[in-house]
Amino acid sequence: MNPLPELSRREREVMDLVYELGTPTAAQLQENMADPPTYSAVRSILRGLVTKGHLVSEPDGPRYLYSPTMPALRARRSAMRRVLKTFFGDSVEGAVATLLELREGGLTPEEHARLQQMIEKAAEEGR
Repeated sequence: MNPLPELSRREREVMDLVYELGTPTAAQLQENMADPPTYSAVRSILRGLVTKGHLVSEPDGPRYLYSPTMPALRARRSAMRRVLKTFFGDSVEGAVATLLELREGGLTPEEHARLQQMIEKAAEEGR
């Protein structure tokens, strides 16, 4: 399977918003962007993402709705792999330690139990 082309900072921002908003229009994306570019610039970014295979567009009256070609779960895993490699040297322990440090108030007993179960399951499966 060929990976999709890499994204610029603005393209990544648009993709993140598409995953967050569901199937937004160009205007909805522009409204939610940090330091938003012009409407025509947003449309240009969207055309590029469609051309690169990251998005599909569907007409909805006079406007278009945009949705990702990659399911959210697969996108999350891909993003996490990049973060793990880039910032943690592929150390799952380092990434989890950082996440736990960021969590004010620590884990709830339920979260702790679920994480413990996941760790035990991964150990049983040899991961």
